[in-house]
Amino acid sequence: MTDKKTNIRNLSLPELTEQIQGFGEKSFRAKQIYEWLWKKNVHSFEAMRNLPKGLHAILDDHYFIDGIQLKEQQVSSDKTVKAVFYAGETNIMEGVLIPTTSRMTACISSQVGCSLACTFCATGRLKLLKNLSAGEIVDQVVYLNQQAEERYGKSLSNIVYMGMGEPLLNYSNVLKSIDRITSPDGLGMSPKRITVSTAGIAKMIKRLGDDEVKFNLALSLHAANDKKRDKIMAINETNNLDVLAEALTYFYQKTGTRITFEYIIFKHFNDEIEDARELAEFCKNVPCKINIIEYNPIDDGEFQQAETHKVDAFAQFLESKNLIVNVRRSRGKDIDAACGQLANKNQVAKDKRVFKV
Repeated sequence: MTDKKTNIRNLSLPELTEQIQGFGEKSFRAKQIYEWLWKKNVHSFEAMRNLPKGLHAILDDHYFIDGIQLKEQQVSSDKTVKAVFYAGETNIMEGVLIPTTSRMTACISSQVGCSLACTFCATGRLKLLKNLSAGEIVDQVVYLNQQAEERYGKSLSNIVYMGMGEPLLNYSNVLKSIDRITSPDGLGMSPKRITVSTAGIAKMIKRLGDDEVKFNLALSLHAANDKKRDKIMAINETNNLDVLAEALTYFYQKTGTRITFEYIIFKHFNDEIEDARELAEFCKNVPCKINIIEYNPIDDGEFQQAETHKVDAFAQFLESKNLIVNVRRSRGKDIDAACGQLANKNQVAKDKRVFKV
């Protein structure tokens, strides 16, 4: 039974080395095991072919390897791939592969459900059911990379923690997963290709600064006005714009990394030039760039997509203030894979393959 065993993927290399030595094995065996777990992503001890059978037995007796299983998969008309995974017997979460001509991006989840209840987000309607382990997060990356290579002949170029959940409320596992993704003993990806997106938890943003992280940070801002942000994001009541500005300044001073502000633009809510002026003023706090994101309506939602001419005027105003602006058009809307739509609808997929780990 796994409840009496240790999840071996929760151990750091020094911890694993100490335990393996405790079984009377040489320390290099721990490094071999670690590479099988994180570089080759195997999910059984028998698959670790360069280990002696006696060590296989010891590992089986004391440890288990956690993982995810593919439930179903859908491919959008724009080639976006949405994968629905089991994390445990009943917990379900989603990851998305977003291919473009210049990038191959994996959008991954850090939690099953979410506790923040942002009004415009389908995931926010779900209860928080589980923090994903570092291994379960990495498994999403491995699977989506396989899809990128098999379907489009390219490896992942970018990873964004923008799927289900608030990454900074699963801080330890998220940072462990990034360590495994970027480690030479793991997937070996540059941290500059990774972005963690937060709804705005000031004390955890400061903690990222203290930890001097090397990856990118994005803030889901969506309004540079406390009254409006309170309406759509309850987290703003305890982490208002002044508090966030202080935390972001601290993060920048510690890391030297420019912040990305994500701004979903809603019709007749935050799409006026005055809203753009407030955003430009907030951007003075820290070096940044802005992603204006097209809204993806959810069932029974109160918000609608802003009109194209309003989006263009909004972006042009910000550019006139010498700000870096990108307008992000939606991908994967027809399979509910676009930003804010991940909510475990679990539509039956035409393209369904089992990914057992």
